Amino acid sequence: MRRTSRWIVTSRLIVAIGLCIALVTSHGAAQTKSQLERRVVDRIVPVYPPLAKRMNIKGVVKLEVVVRANGTVKSTRVVGGNPVLLDSATDAVRKWKFEAASDESTGVVEVSFDTH
Repeated sequence: MRRTSRWIVTSRLIVAIGLCIALVTSHGAAQTKSQLERRVVDRIVPVYPPLAKRMNIKGVVKLEVVVRANGTVKSTRVVGGNPVLLDSATDAVRKWKFEAASDESTGVVEVSFDTH
């Protein structure tokens, strides 16, 4: 009787671990986006935040961008970057214009901030 209980607990644990691995794997895959393949026609340069200048903060902000068929930005979502730089990058990218296409596109764009 005791061996049966251990076997049930062990098998449930193995199933639970497998589900956790599947969730982590699928979540990681969902976060991996390709570069946006549409060309930027009008790129607005982000304003370098004064706090970032004073603190000599530089880096790259990655944003997932959904672009409408007409080339305007429909939505943005932060994928990564320094929190001090996020708002400035997001504000600039929302104003970008892309080449027109037959359908919406989704991809990741990178905005670089450098103190020089």
